Amino acid sequence: MSGTVALIVAAGRGSRFGGDGPKQYADLGGQPLLRHCLEQFQRHPGIAALQTVIHADDHELYAQATAGLDLPPPALGGASRQESVRLGLEHLTTLAPARVLIHDAARPFVDAGLIDRILAALDTAPGAIAALPVTDTLKRGTGGLVAGTVSRQDLWRAQTPQGFRYAEILAAHRAAAGAELTDDAAVAEHAGLAVTLVEGGADNIKITTARDLIRAERWTSARQDETRVGNGFDVHRFCTGDYLNLCGVYIPYTHSLMGHSDADVGLHALTDAILGALGAGDIGSHFPPSDARWRDAESALFLRHAAEMVGTRGGRIAHVDVTLICEQPKVGPHRAAMVARIAEVLNIAAERVSVKATTTEGLGFTGRGEGIAAQATATVRLPSA
Repeated sequence: MSGTVALIVAAGRGSRFGGDGPKQYADLGGQPLLRHCLEQFQRHPGIAALQTVIHADDHELYAQATAGLDLPPPALGGASRQESVRLGLEHLTTLAPARVLIHDAARPFVDAGLIDRILAALDTAPGAIAALPVTDTLKRGTGGLVAGTVSRQDLWRAQTPQGFRYAEILAAHRAAAGAELTDDAAVAEHAGLAVTLVEGGADNIKITTARDLIRAERWTSARQDETRVGNGFDVHRFCTGDYLNLCGVYIPYTHSLMGHSDADVGLHALTDAILGALGAGDIGSHFPPSDARWRDAESALFLRHAAEMVGTRGGRIAHVDVTLICEQPKVGPHRAAMVARIAEVLNIAAERVSVKATTTEGLGFTGRGEGIAAQATATVRLPSA
């Protein structure tokens, strides 16, 4: 393979972070830290493929965090970051890319410009790392007292991504196995490889503690300062059948709903709401009923497409609200399952999803039991233009 693979390292336990689980799966702006990284690299035209390295205990968390992304199965990491990177590199041997960018999942704000600079540096050097010059005065301490001042001249703070020619960094990691080096540049140095310093990003922060995550959340909120709201409405009539699909949940019933796809009136309304918030037309313009490809299609596919459009724009879905309008079937017994399914498809927390139901007191076509209507509202946060 002549291209570049991004190796995303997400196998750590994050002992300094605290919380209920590994920090790479912590929520930031409605999505896990890990997903922020993956989406940034996946969108970059210079990255041919992605490979994630995870902990053996995190398969379920990883599946939830990456739902809807087209990714190969993850590699399994080891007892240390260095070992996890080596195992990830070994996992790529059949692909044998020309270059690899190694990035920590705890740095969710890597941007396209930084990736560009690393790739450009690799045209003339075997290795290149993102780094920032040290600007603070450095003190050496002993017993809690200042023991001296350290010159900051020629000192840099290393970041990721760190890029290398694949064959050379793989050989370097194999040779340094067990050496307990702190980053991949140190592994390259150990092997005698020249590593170029590339301007890093002040925003390319590493999430280490819970306080870091709070600061990152504030920064994300300030960055995504355009809030849009979209509305959707849909109707499907009843037809002969013995089940319904409502908000992604299979419900046995005396009738089915008529439609070209699976006629999930709730997901159709919600898809239109998200598309409306983006100013991106309606569900019919993306999935025309005249196209045989969408006959009997699962409506979750349409909803996931709308959510991916939000991600492509660099946005986040902040909240969605669906109201089902019908006399029957009763929605209450299925509400929790509907919320869970929508949250899964959109890859957002369940607390950001609302599903309600109401009747029309026997009035109109829904009151006469001729069909079901749904209306939905989606709140989307986008970076300002």
